[in-house]
Amino acid sequence: MDTNITRVLRRELLRIRQHSRYLILMSLGFIFVFVFFATMTHNGQPTKLPVAVVDMDGSYLSRRLCHEINATQGVEVAAVYNNHNEARRAMQRGQIFAFYEFPSGTYNDLLQFRSPHFVLYVNSAYMLAGTLSYKQLATMGMLATGAVQREVYRKKGFNDDQIMGLIQPVEYDTRTIGNPWINYGNYLMTTLIPAVLAFIIVMHTIYIIARERQQKSLRRWLASAKYNPYAALIGKLLPYTAWYLLLGLLANLIMFGPMGFPLKGSWLLMVLNTILLVTAAQSVGGFIASCIPDAPLSMSVGAIYSAVSFSLSGFSFPVDSMPRIFTAVSWIYPIRHYYLNFCDIAIFGNAMEHCWPRFMTLIAFALLLFVGAPFLTWQLKISKQKATA
Repeated sequence: MDTNITRVLRRELLRIRQHSRYLILMSLGFIFVFVFFATMTHNGQPTKLPVAVVDMDGSYLSRRLCHEINATQGVEVAAVYNNHNEARRAMQRGQIFAFYEFPSGTYNDLLQFRSPHFVLYVNSAYMLAGTLSYKQLATMGMLATGAVQREVYRKKGFNDDQIMGLIQPVEYDTRTIGNPWINYGNYLMTTLIPAVLAFIIVMHTIYIIARERQQKSLRRWLASAKYNPYAALIGKLLPYTAWYLLLGLLANLIMFGPMGFPLKGSWLLMVLNTILLVTAAQSVGGFIASCIPDAPLSMSVGAIYSAVSFSLSGFSFPVDSMPRIFTAVSWIYPIRHYYLNFCDIAIFGNAMEHCWPRFMTLIAFALLLFVGAPFLTWQLKISKQKATA
């Protein structure tokens, strides 16, 4: 049946065949990001981060602590220095991320029941490496302190039960919900990959509509739909919807399948979440391109809108801790609602009764395409009036 949508669809498939490089480049960009993070986070989190020890004591205790630090999985003692300046220069050159400094006389202070001070320096300019190095070295420092205290109490005649009550009077049990392995791949890929996909979809949708204006083919495009802007937009975006859905669902299949990321809830709900994200991102891009006739300006607005979504969607910083104005602005991004649904479905295993409000919000985003569609015919009328004036 030859309908308005099918005529536009055939026309767009022909344009894709003639100018396939744009779709290929966008797809390769998404695939590169996926492979990059999958390879980088293959081991779950970085291991054997280079650290150093400044051993100015040279005692049995300092050498033992150095060996214990080197035995941990997270860090590796790359060098042992004799003074602070050498370690500081190595950190400034990026050769190490942190270093422990054992001052002179540490062992003698312990023997005389004085409290020596260990100093830990961490380069926090590298957020992930610095944080992991600090966590590993601080833990080793506390364990070393406990070991020294245990030996001191033993010499004073305390038994092991009494010693543990003095060293650690309160025991605590840490339970990491949703990611007990502290797998950074699980954290990064399940949030960053959909955001990158939404970014690409918004920018590509704006581009393919703006290109109609640049090539002065807006009239031919609308004429193929008998000047029905809704059919024109639906027919034009359908091939890209199918393709980006394929990429999104394939990425989810790999992450929750061979890569072993946890999915406690329904797979069908996660598929629905991805479908609504793709259609919502396309509608946002179509709305921006339809309302802004200037192609460079529409691309700039789309780029700013999409780039800010990485910060305001709750991926890098909790939205509830932002100022109220930014908390309110975060709701205009489809990826924000996708993230909330993702947490409900994949981490907590919630069903539709918890997710339907955000599903309805994503559907509302998808309706933006029809809000912007009349602007296309309006712009066509304006250009016709200018041509006849």
